[in-house]
Amino acid sequence: MNQTLEETIIAVSTPAGHGGIGIVRLSGPEALTIARKIFSLKEPEQGLPTQKMCFGYLMDDVSQETLDAGYLCYFPPSHSYTREEVVEIHLHGSPVLLNEAVRLGIRAGARLAHPGEFTLRAYLNGRIDIIQAEAINDLIRACSLDQARISFKQMEGSLSRKIAVVREKIVELLTLVETSLEFPDEEPEINSAQIRDVLRELIGDLDNLVKSYEQGRALLEGLTVAILGKTNVGKSTLFNALLEEERAIVTPYPGTTRDFIRENILVDGVLMKLVDMAGFGQASHPAEKEGIARGQQLAEKADGLLVVLDASREESSEDFLLLKRFGHKKKLLVFNKSDLKPVINRQKILDSSPGAGWVEVSALTGKNLGRLKKMMLETFSPQLEKQEEVILHQRQKVLVESLKNNLENGLRILDEGAGEELVAEAIREALPAIGQLTGEIRSQEILNQIFSRFCIGK
Repeated sequence: MNQTLEETIIAVSTPAGHGGIGIVRLSGPEALTIARKIFSLKEPEQGLPTQKMCFGYLMDDVSQETLDAGYLCYFPPSHSYTREEVVEIHLHGSPVLLNEAVRLGIRAGARLAHPGEFTLRAYLNGRIDIIQAEAINDLIRACSLDQARISFKQMEGSLSRKIAVVREKIVELLTLVETSLEFPDEEPEINSAQIRDVLRELIGDLDNLVKSYEQGRALLEGLTVAILGKTNVGKSTLFNALLEEERAIVTPYPGTTRDFIRENILVDGVLMKLVDMAGFGQASHPAEKEGIARGQQLAEKADGLLVVLDASREESSEDFLLLKRFGHKKKLLVFNKSDLKPVINRQKILDSSPGAGWVEVSALTGKNLGRLKKMMLETFSPQLEKQEEVILHQRQKVLVESLKNNLENGLRILDEGAGEELVAEAIREALPAIGQLTGEIRSQEILNQIFSRFCIGK
């Protein structure tokens, strides 16, 4: 790590493709020196002000050819993202020009940055912790405004501060318990009832964080919703209607869909990954048989199911087998083709799937599709009370659970009447989980896993 920090890195920090502006970023001890080799200021005699745009030209330092006009902005370590010298060169957004600027910078002494290395340096130099680093990447990749709001707050340190408060309370509790053990002749500053109250309060706070993960996962990763039913009930038509585009092929012939198709929609800020799949029933072709098998696997893993039934036809044994097969899953019963004369015995279907929500729709005319989306959100998206923080990553959830389990163990030991020495030891075992959560305790494997998900220029 130290050797890496001694090098100056360079990368394009704006998205790939053509645009009005592109930014090349350098960070490291030689960032300004290297930048001045490849970028010539129009008015160098006025010096280089910090954190201000200075007009100049991208130059080939060997041929002295002028390649583009743009701006250079210098950030000293005290005011930079990485707490190192940082220089941003703003050019026209041509991939050819931006890549040439990077090539010139490498020739002048920099090296190409690894994915997430700018943010890694910000972490290693103490500007941010691991939770904030994860939030930065989450904000960049946010697929909904709700997730962006949460990620921005966590990037600013909201979740880190909450964990810091938990750590402070644990350390304070340990200090009082150990003081009473060290000086048994003095009147203790804390008794068993007070220890119990503090532990219960901490456990409750941590439990709320753990429970928030399902909501966080829905915001970050999205919810997979599988559309299933027997052949020719209108699954693909419904799929297209929810997407508001003709994505799946629709024909009047059974078995048109032989593989699955996946597309995303946003429902009130929640990402839902819709999956259209082959109809369940007797396969007429090996490809269709394989599609049905894949569909069953996807349905088992999905967060929720839309079980589509043809309301214009009588219910069949295949309908009931399907409902029984996925009786354990969250699902909505969608009585499609409500624009036609109703024939299906709806009550008989509902009796076979107690507790399941249902809605009549016409995928062809769009009837009740808005209601269906609302019900999908209510049925499949975790409904939690509004709280200050939401955990977005499984890594965070696992460590918060570990922390909570250690405190619960301390509470159990206390309730069993064990000595305060054992209680203190159980509480003390919670501290490493906090260190891993915020990154105070570093693991190269975890760092590699987190920062490899970043783009190269961040």
